Amino acid sequence: MMDKVRLGIIGYGKIGSQHGRAILAGKTPAVDLTAVADIAPDRLAAAEKDFGSELKTFRSAGELIHSGCCEAVLIAVPHYYHPSMAIEAMEAGLHVLVEKPAGVYTKQVERMNAVAAKHPELVYCMDFNQRTNPLYAKVKDLLESGELGQMKRVIWIITDWYRSQSYYDQGGWRATWDGEGGGVLLNQNPHNLDLWQWMCGMPKRIKSEVYYGKHRAIDVEDDVTALAEYENGTLGVYITTVGDAPGTNRLEIDGERGRIVVEDGRLRFSRLRIPEPEFNQTYKKGLGKPEVWECEIPIKGSYTSHPGIINNFCDAIRKGTKRIAPGEEGIRGLQISNAIHLSSWLGGKWIELPVDADLFLEKLQERCKEPVIE
Repeated sequence: MMDKVRLGIIGYGKIGSQHGRAILAGKTPAVDLTAVADIAPDRLAAAEKDFGSELKTFRSAGELIHSGCCEAVLIAVPHYYHPSMAIEAMEAGLHVLVEKPAGVYTKQVERMNAVAAKHPELVYCMDFNQRTNPLYAKVKDLLESGELGQMKRVIWIITDWYRSQSYYDQGGWRATWDGEGGGVLLNQNPHNLDLWQWMCGMPKRIKSEVYYGKHRAIDVEDDVTALAEYENGTLGVYITTVGDAPGTNRLEIDGERGRIVVEDGRLRFSRLRIPEPEFNQTYKKGLGKPEVWECEIPIKGSYTSHPGIINNFCDAIRKGTKRIAPGEEGIRGLQISNAIHLSSWLGGKWIELPVDADLFLEKLQERCKEPVIE
């Protein structure tokens, strides 16, 4: 039996304690939770209640990182602190799993990635749990295998991230420029932005129309429409908000060989009998279009969510298993998010990717009351 990974959780709030309960429930059998760090005494008390007196607790991330009681850490603190804590942990020789998003601005994530590159002996992952969903893995497979042909258009309407005003009235660091660095893009959408680039690749440029405090009394964005363009001319549209109820989650991708639609947990493939470019070149009867076969694509496997990522992280440490969500890839969705923000701050102009890291940081700082956390 392979030894368990001695793990420390930094931040035992909503998501950190969720991970703790999953470990307690036996969903991550390769984990031995040995330490928890949090600045709030009541959260440390909750962790001790869950795991008993053998659990080591610390009032700061640094104390846990240098305690010697764990070999890996899961960082589940506010977004600004992700890179600095990950860097400290890696420089102390610890494996690192970072909650989403990788950070708030790409410059700090570039530094985190650079330190990770200096420590190839360490396992570095992002908690992009949506990558364990076999529905999206199948979409990625259809695109990469050529089954859909060259992608022509992608539209994702992801407006079922409803949040009421009372959610924001609870206060704290969320939905503020100082505490979170944004709104719906930084809180609810990092998983979707990661999936978008994971399945479809990175666009070359983005422009956007972003509304700040349109539906809720907050300073940050709560309604976003973005237009993306890929190197080959493919267009993407991304729409999200916290103000729609019941909202929609519909992903539609058109390609040379048809269209795939992900909605309501189903994957439908409207497959062309003859690829559209070929039909267009050979059809000579005036008005007409390719024959379409409507297919329901079977989805095999189960969605393992956060425990699936943690188990993979542990397997990568102990067995060298391929990582589902390499930490280095965390910057990609953030590139898209930063470009959407920057486009709106510059009057809706096209923003080339990778985003101008210095310009974005300058414009972000203008919106913060306090200096950004380096």
